[in-house]
Amino acid sequence: MAGFALRRVAGLVLVLLTVCAATFAIFYLLPSDPALQACGKSCTTERIAELHRQMGLDKPVWQQFADYLGGIVGGRTIGTGDLAVRCGFPCFGFSYQADRPVWDLMVDRLPTTASIAAGAAVLWLVIGLSVGIGSALRKGSGLDRSLMAATLTAASLPVFFTGLMALYLVVQVAGLLPFPTYVDFGDDPLGWARNLILPWIVLALLYAAMYARLSRSSMIETLSEPYIRTARAKGLPERVVVIKHGLRSALTPIVTVFGMDLGTLLGGAIITESVFGLPGIGQLTIDAINKSDQPVVMGVALLAAFFITLFTVLVDLLYAVVDPRVRVS
Repeated sequence: MAGFALRRVAGLVLVLLTVCAATFAIFYLLPSDPALQACGKSCTTERIAELHRQMGLDKPVWQQFADYLGGIVGGRTIGTGDLAVRCGFPCFGFSYQADRPVWDLMVDRLPTTASIAAGAAVLWLVIGLSVGIGSALRKGSGLDRSLMAATLTAASLPVFFTGLMALYLVVQVAGLLPFPTYVDFGDDPLGWARNLILPWIVLALLYAAMYARLSRSSMIETLSEPYIRTARAKGLPERVVVIKHGLRSALTPIVTVFGMDLGTLLGGAIITESVFGLPGIGQLTIDAINKSDQPVVMGVALLAAFFITLFTVLVDLLYAVVDPRVRVS
């Protein structure tokens, strides 16, 4: 088990290094110039050249990349002269436009994104699995067809449409909920949930539809296995057959998809945060793209890659605990 875990962690590090190198190459080898952005509106050719030297952009690309990796591991001083700034561990770069380290910007926004992702994940799992399993147990019935039609409709509606409709109907017309704003959980747990319930529902509807269809197909396939027929032939109650024998095997592909989906959302629920005006990682990404703030975009890309690979490794380790045969792969 220890060897399997070490192989997976080594793979995680390799993936992150590859993503870091690719992201660095994309943003620092393209024609866009960070020195020009830091210079402001009134700059001369001499000033831009001086900024290149002070920001370290005149160094070879491999050395800039080595400095970037070193900053992530142990922090570093970015730039020289009047642009010199100390960026502590972990240093994902410095945003001269926001005048703050990229890591500080992401840490400020991460609680909002994590709150949206966690609440929506609970809802879509409960709704999606309940609908999928219920539909599988009544395969071919009117209920099955109705539920699958409903999930297909929900999956077809984009988040920006359902979000705007929810804001109009629930907030503006009915006045049942306030316009979503982020409230810190430690300050007001009830206000935290009350302000995020609408984004949770809107985001969960899309994922619940996909999980319902996935769990239905997986459950139908599992219930047709010979060991399920054997369990029924032994006289086991249907509840035990479905939950203990069928559901446990059917959840395997769902756990895989769930790990990747949750990791992706922790990298920023861009559309949901934009529709509801929530200051999360996704909104930070949009602002950085609009302002061509390269260090922030790079930092968010690496953060998203970290969450996706981390949850993938956790799922692999969970598989190894449940099924020892996975450890040899």
